[in-house]
Amino acid sequence: MPVVRDRCREERNGRRLAAGRGVMTTAASAVVALGAVAGLMSAVGRGGEDDTARPEVRSSPVTVPLPARPSHPPSVPAEPAEPPGPPPSPERSAAPAPASPASRPAPRTEPPDAAGRLHLHPRSQVLDWVRKHRDDPRRPLIESRIAAHPAAVWFPEHDPGRIRGEVRAVTAAAAGRVPVLVPYAIPDRDCGGASQGGAPDLAAYDAWTREFAAGLGGEPVVVILEPDSIALSGCLSDGLRAARYASLARAARTMKAANPRARVYFDAGHSGWHPAAKQAAELRAAGAATSGDGIFTNVSNFHRTGDEARYARRVLEALGGPPGLGAVIDTSRNGNGAPEQGAWCDPPGRALGRTPTTETGEARIDAYLWIKLPGESDGCRGAAGTFTPDYAYDLATG
Repeated sequence: MPVVRDRCREERNGRRLAAGRGVMTTAASAVVALGAVAGLMSAVGRGGEDDTARPEVRSSPVTVPLPARPSHPPSVPAEPAEPPGPPPSPERSAAPAPASPASRPAPRTEPPDAAGRLHLHPRSQVLDWVRKHRDDPRRPLIESRIAAHPAAVWFPEHDPGRIRGEVRAVTAAAAGRVPVLVPYAIPDRDCGGASQGGAPDLAAYDAWTREFAAGLGGEPVVVILEPDSIALSGCLSDGLRAARYASLARAARTMKAANPRARVYFDAGHSGWHPAAKQAAELRAAGAATSGDGIFTNVSNFHRTGDEARYARRVLEALGGPPGLGAVIDTSRNGNGAPEQGAWCDPPGRALGRTPTTETGEARIDAYLWIKLPGESDGCRGAAGTFTPDYAYDLATG
């Protein structure tokens, strides 16, 4: 619709202006869907594998990077490593009154209980590269510092006839470890930007998420529900945004009803984007306080872990809800903090962040995760969405 398209343009322009103020940069996502879709097909036995609208089809899967939105880097030295410790044990909410899965509050679940239990999916671009380049001098470092660590598995295609089997193939193969899954098919995805796509409408999306939920199995699983779906929703009209939020709440409740051991997290942007109170208000409108288990921040971004943890706690405090709500932080490439103002596309001088773990030692921070796989290009160091060994090596040595 023309009004929606106009608002989409205004939102993206606003993001560019915000970058000039040091708040964030354009989300010119090099990412998306087709490359990851082809890889996921390979991962579940159909053949073939994260930032342009149409990356080339590749033979390895799985992660799709999102738009980077770095803000001006803080003028503080890199934070010291913090001693690990058990994450706080969330309290379960009271048993809900009988109702349909789409309308009742979701039961609270406990975070995964050990760092070593995160699932390393056996198919990814970095693993394919390692297998094919045994004699490359960069291989040992890339293999030990990137390929050996668990990362998220993305599901960016609206494929209602296949999504249940695709999800189940990953969860069944986890074999007692905890997979991290990213459903990424919301309609009007990326406000019509480079990562545009998703389901044709919310009714189709609801049906897709029901099938997604049916593949979750019964073991612990972490779901990163639709990156950008809340923080980047200003391009939608009030009515469309409210409808999207209601659909996200339904999706979370459906997933938790299908697998009570699932942990579902909602989009909270990052510390360089919206103020905590504003982000919390949007999360509350999307049902994050009652339908899921908390929030995620910093996806495909560079903000320091300490900054994100403080931001996440402010958002959670403003959000309200049960005390068991927690946060997960994408630490895949934030080791040196955010780059110079306006730099978002494979910026130099970045480094790997903390390795994926559920033992953060931080109150209300359930996990540090690699949601965007390090070394997959934003489109400057290599073709958008492809694994770029020079970039990976720089991150590993940064």
